Amino acid sequence: MVKQSIFGRIAQLAKANINALLDQAEDPQKMLDQMVRDYTNNIAEAESAVAQTIGNLRMLQADYNEDIKNAQDWGNKALAASRKADEYRTAGDAVDAVKFDNLAKVAIQRQMSAEAEAKAAEPNIASQTEVVDKLKGGLDQMKNKLNQLTSKRNELVARSKTAAAQSQVHDALKSIDIMDPTSEVGRFEEKIRREEAKVLGQQELAASSLDAQFNQLEDLGEQTEIEARLAALKSGGAKPAIGAGGTAAAGSTVDEADFDRL
Repeated sequence: MVKQSIFGRIAQLAKANINALLDQAEDPQKMLDQMVRDYTNNIAEAESAVAQTIGNLRMLQADYNEDIKNAQDWGNKALAASRKADEYRTAGDAVDAVKFDNLAKVAIQRQMSAEAEAKAAEPNIASQTEVVDKLKGGLDQMKNKLNQLTSKRNELVARSKTAAAQSQVHDALKSIDIMDPTSEVGRFEEKIRREEAKVLGQQELAASSLDAQFNQLEDLGEQTEIEARLAALKSGGAKPAIGAGGTAAAGSTVDEADFDRL
C-alpha cells in the first residue's frame, strides 16, 4: 500500500505541467521555491522507497536462484544415488541397492520441492521487477522535473533582479534629467533663473534711476547758461549765440506777443 501511494505521487508529480501551474500562481517565484522543496522531499522519499523495493526484489531473486541451484543439486544427488544403486544391484548387493534407490527418491522429492518454490516465486519476481522499473522511470522523470523547476526558478529570479535593476536605473536617470521640470536639477535650474531675472530687474531699475539723474543735470546746465547769457546782455557784453538758449527759464511764463513790442 505504501509502495502504491509513493508510485501514485511520483506519477502525479512527473506529469505536472510547470508552466500551467505558474500561470495560475499569484507569486510564481514563491510557488517555484515551494515546488522545488516538495520535489526534493518527494524525490528523497521516493528514492528510499525505490531502494527498499529493489532490495526486496533482489532478495526474491536471490531466493529464486538458490531454489534453482538447490533443485539442480538435488537432481545431481538423485542421479548419483540412482547410479550407485544400479552398481550395487549389478554386484548382487540388493540391500545397498534399495538403500541408494531410496536416497535417490528423497533427493528427487527435495528437487521437486525446490523447483516448486522457484516456480511459485516467478510471478512475484516479475511483478516486483515491473514495479521497480516503473518506480525508476518515475524517479528519473521527477529528477528531470526538478532540474526544470530549478532552471525555471533561476531564470525567473535572474529576470526579476534584472527588471529591478533596470527600474532602479530608470528612476535614477529620471531624477537627474535636466529636461524634466520635476527633477531636482530642473527645480534648482528654475531657482537660478528666477534669481538671474531678479538681478536683471534690479539692474534695469538702477539704469532708469541714473538716466533720470543725468536728465536733471542736463536741465540744470541749460538753465545756468540762460542765466549767464541774460546777465551778459544786461551788461552790454556778447550777443546771445544763435541756436542757443531758446528754452525759457524754468518756472517762468513767456508770452510770444511780448517779443513783438521789442
